[in-house]
Amino acid sequence: MTNQNSIPVVVNGACGKMGREVIKAVAQADDMTLVGAVDKTPELMGQDIGEIAGWGPLEIPVTNDLEATLVMAQSQGLAVMVDFTHPDTVHEAVRSAIAYGVRPVVGTTGLGAAQIKDLAEFAEKASIGCLIVPNFSIGMVLLQQATLQAAQYFDHVEIIELHHNQKADAPSGTAVQTAQMLAGLDKVFNPTEVEETEKLAGARGGATTNGVHIHSVRLPGLIAHQEVIFGASGQIYTLRHDTSDRASFMPGVLLAIRQILSLKSLIYGLDKIL
Repeated sequence: MTNQNSIPVVVNGACGKMGREVIKAVAQADDMTLVGAVDKTPELMGQDIGEIAGWGPLEIPVTNDLEATLVMAQSQGLAVMVDFTHPDTVHEAVRSAIAYGVRPVVGTTGLGAAQIKDLAEFAEKASIGCLIVPNFSIGMVLLQQATLQAAQYFDHVEIIELHHNQKADAPSGTAVQTAQMLAGLDKVFNPTEVEETEKLAGARGGATTNGVHIHSVRLPGLIAHQEVIFGASGQIYTLRHDTSDRASFMPGVLLAIRQILSLKSLIYGLDKIL
């Protein structure tokens, strides 16, 4: 059992690269207690998640039974589920967490607009906090704020996001969020200068309704990177954020775990709780 001042935390996708970092971060946090580790990797079932994460024994075995883990976590207090899984399964997992009264902190990207709307309505009805965060890096929040400032003075902008080649969705949730923030300015970017012809489909990337092009790069050796490039006559203004270690996301994850306890609805983006 956790003590009354400690937040019970379940990690869904615990054996993945981000999941292992979350395990270590929660294990080090004085105000949190890891109570469950859920994953679908068959050969890791029953193994100690602390050993898998490289932290040391935590006496928390890996299980593939999310619902039973959520029930157990909820019985120990105001519990939180951190989800770093897969775009195909995250919607169902988050819905399950809300149904069982466990507050979801979602780092998995790839949720569609209709899915987010459904989760928002479900969380509102249940009066359960839910945080969907495309990127937990404080540096990325600052980049996005600088992007909005620059967009007031530039009419031409493109986004390039670069990730490891095991990332399942493209473009990244962070790039989509950045484009959505630009769309909120009610401004059309990249006015047509010439009729373009793509000799190779997709060469110009994907384009949003307000004219912002997004390009996705997938290569081994990368972790998570984004450039926002503004152009005007005689000048280029480039904003770039690089991640060299997944540990850089953990302060944001821990902040989200702490802040979600006071929420009663769905919040999208780390910037909303800073």
